[in-house]
Amino acid sequence: MDILRQTLLSFPVAIFGALLVLVACYWLLVALRLAPVELFEHDSLRNDTLASALVSLGFIGVPASLALTVLIALAGGLTLILELAVLRWLPLGFFRIPLGILVIWGAFAVASPLAAWLCQRLHKRLHRREPHGHERLPRCLLGERVRVTSVSADEAPVVAAVLEGDASHEVGLATKAGDVPEVGEQRVLVKYLPGDGRYRAVPESDYLDARTRLRRLHLLHRPSHHDGASA
Repeated sequence: MDILRQTLLSFPVAIFGALLVLVACYWLLVALRLAPVELFEHDSLRNDTLASALVSLGFIGVPASLALTVLIALAGGLTLILELAVLRWLPLGFFRIPLGILVIWGAFAVASPLAAWLCQRLHKRLHRREPHGHERLPRCLLGERVRVTSVSADEAPVVAAVLEGDASHEVGLATKAGDVPEVGEQRVLVKYLPGDGRYRAVPESDYLDARTRLRRLHLLHRPSHHDGASA
C-alpha cells in the first residue's frame, strides 16, 4: 500500500492524477447538465483555440473535452507504466524533475495518435441522429472532409454534402458569391453558422492546418517596425 501511495504521489505520475481528477469533475458536471459537452468548441477553426489545435492533431469529429480525456488517460497510463518499470528504481534525486517533464512530453506524443484513433471509432455513435434531425454536436464536425452531393440551381444555391467517412451523414453548406461547389467536389468544413445550421467549407486543396493558418494570420497582422520610417 505504501508503494502504491508513493508511486501515485511521485512526479510526474501525480500530475496526471490531478488532471484525471479535474476531468472526472468536469464529466460529473456534464452528467448533471451543469456544463456542456462542447465546452471548448468554437464556430470556426480560424482562431487559436484548443479545439483547432486538436483538429490539427487528428482529433476530428469528437468534442475537445472527450479528446483530452482519452489523451490524458492514455498518457497517464504510459507514465505510470514507465514509473513502475524504470523510474522508481533509479536514484534520480533532483534530476527527477527535468526527466519527469520529458516523460510527460513523450507520453503525450506517444499517446496522441492512439487517442485520435480511439476517438475516431466513436464518431458515428456521437453523431447518430434521426433523418433530417438536428446535429447533436455540430461544432465537432469542423475539420471533416465532405463530398458535395447536390447543388440547386436557385439564385441562392442550396448545397448538400455527405461526410467522406459516413455517406449517410448529410450536412448543408453555405455558399458565397462566386464560390459555389460542383457535385462530387471534396471540401473541408471550417466554420459553423449557428443561425441556419449550415457550414462554410473550402476546397480540400486550399485547406490549411489550423496552426499553419494561425501563423500566417499572425504574420499578416503583425505591425511592421518600419511603419514609422516609411510614413
